[in-house]
Amino acid sequence: MEENVNYFDFLYEKIQKHLENEKKGLPSVSIIARENPSPYRILASTIISLRTKDSVTLSSSRRLFEKADSFESLLQLDEKEIKDAIYPAAFYTRKAENLKEIAKIVVENYNGKLPDEMDELMALPGVGIKSASLVLNLAFEKSAICVDCHVHQIVNRLGIVSTKSPEESEKELRKKVPEKYWISLNELFVSFGQTTCLPVSPYCSKCPIESTCPKIGVGKSR
Repeated sequence: MEENVNYFDFLYEKIQKHLENEKKGLPSVSIIARENPSPYRILASTIISLRTKDSVTLSSSRRLFEKADSFESLLQLDEKEIKDAIYPAAFYTRKAENLKEIAKIVVENYNGKLPDEMDELMALPGVGIKSASLVLNLAFEKSAICVDCHVHQIVNRLGIVSTKSPEESEKELRKKVPEKYWISLNELFVSFGQTTCLPVSPYCSKCPIESTCPKIGVGKSR
């Protein structure tokens, strides 16, 4: 485990310094969390963010929060109002339905307070392991590894894991990543994956860890 700690110390130091030099901002949900870390806001923006660009997630989330800033007030909106607020987020109709249903469940079953357990979060409509983990991280400061497409791609490219899906990666990373890195792993690798370690034709020429990266699965790079 000491070897893993040293390796992740190295990764974090190199990548964080690189992102500072690149002047790369935070992912959209992290920005929302820093503005107001309420579980409602973080869950809603996480749902809106799925398959949606950061800029759209931010604007859509903020429009929704102007109309409803709690599960109770969200429940008072009809689905069309929610849909109009979060448009043009991807799958906005389905997301509006899920947000409305989540508000109903949280208000009726949890007195308006979002549960802070993985199983209960994943029982909510539209909430998978990635979304639940991110909510646990940012809203409740609970250790969980949030693995999206960027994290999955990068940890496989680095050879940390060899998996076929983000769900498999999450299970393997729990075994290999020291717990002190669990909360910050997603934020770091998402930013890195958006600027440098792109899914296609990554910028290996400016990567701070290029000399130690096995570049697994990389064909063309820049």
